[in-house]
Amino acid sequence: MNIQIFGTSKSFDTKKAERWFKERRIKFQSVDVRRYGMSRGELASVRQAVGLEAMIDPKHPDAVMLSYLASDQAKLDHLFEDPSLLIAPIVRNGKQATVGYCPQIWETWS
Repeated sequence: MNIQIFGTSKSFDTKKAERWFKERRIKFQSVDVRRYGMSRGELASVRQAVGLEAMIDPKHPDAVMLSYLASDQAKLDHLFEDPSLLIAPIVRNGKQATVGYCPQIWETWS
């Protein structure tokens, strides 16, 4: 497995996800999404796995503005420029991905 956890240091769910993988001795790479963001390829891969709307944090003040953008590509570009709009954590395992704390799905990955 090649696990990547994209989250923030202040996110409770990110900490829970990291602890879940640590407890099972599964190696992972942790990425602070607010500091380093995600590459366009990583964003596209997650979008393919979970869908664009599932990635957007509805509690973020700018989330409503995204709904007015015409195309999915414009929304993806905005997420690339402002990764604080993403729900944390985003956990990737190759082409598979989850958004939020999803241990039931992670169990199927091992």
